[in-house]
Amino acid sequence: MKILFISNDPAILDAASPARARMRAYAGALASPRFGGGELHVVSVAPSGARETREGPLFLYPVRAPRLLRVRALARAARAVIRARGIEVVSAQDPFEEGLAALRAVRGTNARLHIQIHTDFLSPWFVREGNWRSPLVRMPLLNRYRRRIADRVLPAAAGIRTVSERVKASLRARYGSAIPEPSVIPVAVPADAPEPVALPPHDFTFALIAVGRLEPEKRIEDILAALKLVVAHYPMAGLFIVGEGRERRYLERMARALGLGKNVVFLGARPDARGLMARAQAFIQASAYEGYGRSLVEAALAKVPIVTTDVGIVGDVFRGYEDVLSAPVADPTALSLNIVGLIEDTSVRLQLPIRAEAKARAHLAAAGDLTLRVVEDLVRLV
Repeated sequence: MKILFISNDPAILDAASPARARMRAYAGALASPRFGGGELHVVSVAPSGARETREGPLFLYPVRAPRLLRVRALARAARAVIRARGIEVVSAQDPFEEGLAALRAVRGTNARLHIQIHTDFLSPWFVREGNWRSPLVRMPLLNRYRRRIADRVLPAAAGIRTVSERVKASLRARYGSAIPEPSVIPVAVPADAPEPVALPPHDFTFALIAVGRLEPEKRIEDILAALKLVVAHYPMAGLFIVGEGRERRYLERMARALGLGKNVVFLGARPDARGLMARAQAFIQASAYEGYGRSLVEAALAKVPIVTTDVGIVGDVFRGYEDVLSAPVADPTALSLNIVGLIEDTSVRLQLPIRAEAKARAHLAAAGDLTLRVVEDLVRLV
C-alpha cells in the first residue's frame, strides 16, 4: 500500500518536530506486514533549502512556490510522485488549497482521493467577524473562497476524515449523500497529567490562562473584553496569554486601551504550556470555531476549570455546565459571567475539573490507537 499526503505544514520537513514524528508513525504502520510493507510519501510546502528526504518507508518532497502558484506546484509534484511510485491513495490535509491540489493530481490516474478536515469551516463564524455584543475581528477574506473550493473538492472524494462529531454533522447537513460517509477520528493528545509549572510572579488573586495561536479565529479580543467587565468588580483578576501569532501586537494595544495593562501578561510561545495551565485558577478559550479543541482536553488533564465558547468537542466530549462552563461565540458578557461564577463559587471551581478530567480520559481511552485508525481509514479506500 502506497499513500501520498499533501500537506501545508513545513514542520514536517523538520526532523525534530512533532509533525515529523506523526509521519514516521504513519509510515511505520503502513510498512508493517499487515499492510503489505507499504510506503508513505509526503508532498509539503517548505522553506528554501529543504531537500527531498527518505527515512525508511517515509519519503518527503519539499515544494517551494509563491502563494498564488502553490496549488499548481503541489499538484504537479504530487502527480509526479503518483506516477513514479504507483500511489494508490492521495490524502489532502484540508479541503481547501491542498484539497484542490490533490483533486488535480489524481485526475487521469487510478489513485483515490481522501480529504482530511481539521477545522469547522461550515461554522457561520468561519467568515463572520462579530456582532453587537462583541468586538469586530477581521477574518481572512480567503475563507469565503475556501468554502467554494471545499464545495468542489469534497463531492469528488472517495473518503473523508473529520476530527469531531460536530464537523461531521455540519458536512452531512450541507452535502448530504453527495459525499461519502465521513469517518470521525479525533486528534492525538498525550494522556499523561502535566507536571505543574509555576506561573511568572504576579499579584493576581484569580489567574486565568489562555493558550493558543494569536490568530483572528481564536477571538482573544472577546477574552479581553470579558476581563474588562470582571476587573470592575474583581480588580485583582488577571490573564496569562500563552502563544504567538499575527494578532499579538494588536492584542497588546487593545489590553492597554482597555486599561488592562496590569491585568494581562503575554508569555509568548511556551513548550511548558500544559504545566502552566495546572497552576492557573481557570483556563479560558473564546474561539470562533474549532474542528476539535485539543487545548480543552489538555486543560481537563491539567485539572483546571474550563471556560469556553460552544465549539469543537463541547457538547460531544464535554457538556456545558456539567464539565465546563460554555458560552455563545462572540459574547464577552457571557464569558465574564462564567468567570465571575468561578470566582464566587468554590464548589463549582472544585467540581468542574473532576468531571472534565474523567470525560477527557474516557474520550482518550475510547479513541484507541489513532495512528492505526488513520492508516486503516486510508487503506479501506483501495
